[in-house]
Amino acid sequence: MTYSVYAISSIDRNYIYVGFSSEPLIRIDRHNSGNNKTTAPYAPFLILMIEEVGNDRGEARALEKYWKSGIGKKKLRSIKDKI
Repeated sequence: MTYSVYAISSIDRNYIYVGFSSEPLIRIDRHNSGNNKTTAPYAPFLILMIEEVGNDRGEARALEKYWKSGIGKKKLRSIKDKI
């Protein structure tokens, strides 16, 4: 199983969500359809990035934590500003 870390940004509000999944596009569709309790109030979303990690779930979790950190969120905001 291959894991990917993804970041999505609310179109209407100032909110960035970072997660990881073995099926990131399906997972992002769930966020956009309001089927995720945490992100439902912020839908719809734009994809900021999807980064394939490989078969190591621990590595995917570590990368997710990086993107959720202060420096990671700062980089994501920079990506968002360019869209």
